[in-house]
Amino acid sequence: MATETVIPTARRLGVPTRLAYGFGSVAFGVKDNGFSYFLLIFYNQVMGLPAQTVGLAIMIALFVDAFLDPIVGQVSDNWRSRWGRRHPFMYAAAIPVAVSYLLLWNPPAGWSDQALFFYLIGVAILIRSFITLYEIPSSALAAELTTEYDERTKLLSYRYLFGWIGGLAMFFAALSIFLKPDASQAVGQLNRAGYSNYGLAAAGLMLFAILVSALGTHSQIPHLRTAPHRNASLATLAREMLGTLSNRPFLFLMGAAVFNSTAIGLGFSINLYFQTFFWEFRSDQIALFTFASLTAAVLAFAGAARISQRFGKRPSAMGLIFVSMLLTCLPIVLRLVGVFPENGSPILFPLLFTLSIVSVGLGITGNILLSSMIADVVEDSELRTGRRSEGLFFAANAFVAKAVTGIGIFVSAILLTGIGFPDGARPGEVAPEVVRNLGLVVAPTLAILYGTAVAILTGYRITRASHLESLRKLTAAADLAAEGEPPGSTGRLS
Repeated sequence: MATETVIPTARRLGVPTRLAYGFGSVAFGVKDNGFSYFLLIFYNQVMGLPAQTVGLAIMIALFVDAFLDPIVGQVSDNWRSRWGRRHPFMYAAAIPVAVSYLLLWNPPAGWSDQALFFYLIGVAILIRSFITLYEIPSSALAAELTTEYDERTKLLSYRYLFGWIGGLAMFFAALSIFLKPDASQAVGQLNRAGYSNYGLAAAGLMLFAILVSALGTHSQIPHLRTAPHRNASLATLAREMLGTLSNRPFLFLMGAAVFNSTAIGLGFSINLYFQTFFWEFRSDQIALFTFASLTAAVLAFAGAARISQRFGKRPSAMGLIFVSMLLTCLPIVLRLVGVFPENGSPILFPLLFTLSIVSVGLGITGNILLSSMIADVVEDSELRTGRRSEGLFFAANAFVAKAVTGIGIFVSAILLTGIGFPDGARPGEVAPEVVRNLGLVVAPTLAILYGTAVAILTGYRITRASHLESLRKLTAAADLAAEGEPPGSTGRLS
């Protein structure tokens, strides 16, 4: 009788390991939230740089940093040390991440626009480069800690949950504690001193999260893959990178990521403008939306694996992202056609709060599944190339996300300039036609971007069955290699 092949790395992880792994994404969530929500409005409305100048600076920094991602991924895939392939980078990044993030929110006073422009570029490159040294090796652990199809989704659910918790916690603290009106500034989100205090608190939290995650997963190092002994030239490594990244399922995922991340970058960077000027919410009301997003993240954490088990990763991701997009654009469209509650209506806030829970929750769940799909590409690629490339795949995904999220932020700045949105604006004082044009250009742009991402995902073909078959073939090949080759000639399979 045929016996079922045992997959040595398809193991289930304990809750402490999942918690430690997930908690590290607090650092990324804080950084990403700060870049997405606050950076444009801080340097534009508070520091006085024109919106298009801020957008250009952010995009340049993101592009420069994005090219570092594949390098870090390739290096960590081939790194040999007594602490394995990933943890040395995670430990090394902790303090530089905190220091550079603190500098971002404390620009020198009295500098010219040109000097401030270059300061923003330089410091943004620093923080994003240092967080890359942590985030790429850390994210690669998802595919390395386990190869089990549904366990990966659970593990990445923890990562997304803590990423959202970290980002939302600092967002709420910023608006409710740091960015409060005072004698010199009547609008809390325009209070410069508050941003300085926010930067200090955020930097401390990022340092703590990185160290907790690195220490908390340190015991897993003996179970992780060991990089093979090799002396490959730079040309060889470059050819291997290109060969690995030409994997067909991965190319479809990256094509979808281009449009999905552009939409996310646009939506996040323009969100505070909508809440402040389109819906005219107060800073304390805007802060309460963090609870909507937190609820959404918890629901996504609870439901991602169940949805994947029932419907599969690809169809679930497609449906969730599409419905999330519809619910995001619906209030804007209804307001534009005059059938949505007016600003100041007692039902406006609870209505948008509820819609936010649903739309954000669906979007987070869809993105959890997309990340899990990237992890599943690792074995498909290994079967074709003979190389384990977790770091490279997650680095390439980060490369695309960072680069095109930067485009999304830049697009938001261009849209603001195109509709004539004024610098130094105050809620209720912006011309009605400008506010209306904000909705007219943003809603269809988001719909096109998200819709294109969903369409491209139809080309991804890895399923539960095909992934299990890849694992069986790899295990069989490893068993044959162990019988016919001397020990130490290849990296370990368990």
